[in-house]
Amino acid sequence: MKLTKYEHSCVLVEDGDARVLIDPGNFSHGFEELTGLTAVLVTHQHPDHLDVERLPRVLEHNPDAALYTDAGTAEVLAQMHIESTTVHAGDRLDLGVEVDVHGEQHAVIHPDIPVVPNVGYLVGGRFFHPGDSFAPPPVDVEILGMPTAAPWQKLSEAIDFLRAVEPATAIPIHQAILTKPEMYYGHFQRLGPERTDLRLLEPGDTATV
Repeated sequence: MKLTKYEHSCVLVEDGDARVLIDPGNFSHGFEELTGLTAVLVTHQHPDHLDVERLPRVLEHNPDAALYTDAGTAEVLAQMHIESTTVHAGDRLDLGVEVDVHGEQHAVIHPDIPVVPNVGYLVGGRFFHPGDSFAPPPVDVEILGMPTAAPWQKLSEAIDFLRAVEPATAIPIHQAILTKPEMYYGHFQRLGPERTDLRLLEPGDTATV
């Protein structure tokens, strides 16, 4: 399995012939020119996970790619006349690689801000992208896309999530709002599970895991 990070929460997962792009948002760059995608997955509707202006370009370059989203994102895209397939917790997708769907809601940002739907994707039974949620999936996770910083989270919550999932490998994502994310990475390294290898990917970097 190959994982390429395109800044923030956008990750390309390659497994066999499958090329699955997750969360092409407006804090991410470089995904626009990708071709040969088999699927595009969106965890939720927030702009840093779904760039509605650049998504049509991705789909145009990848006419055979299936588009899967949570229920809230599906409504947003329908208003733009973009068709997608809505997924829910418990769904299993065959995209050339098996993808299991977990979770239902975005983490609470503030009680006065409505909570939107959010799903996480477990790709190939190995890599889990949680979107914006710290709800551990009820399965073992080998490789975790680790949310680093956001308006909805505290560092202590991120560390508790890392400990709860206890992956073999953690790859920090969702860090674009930080000028110096290294401080967060250091805490993950020091306070996370001893068995977890923290793998740092700069934008455009690929890791084979």
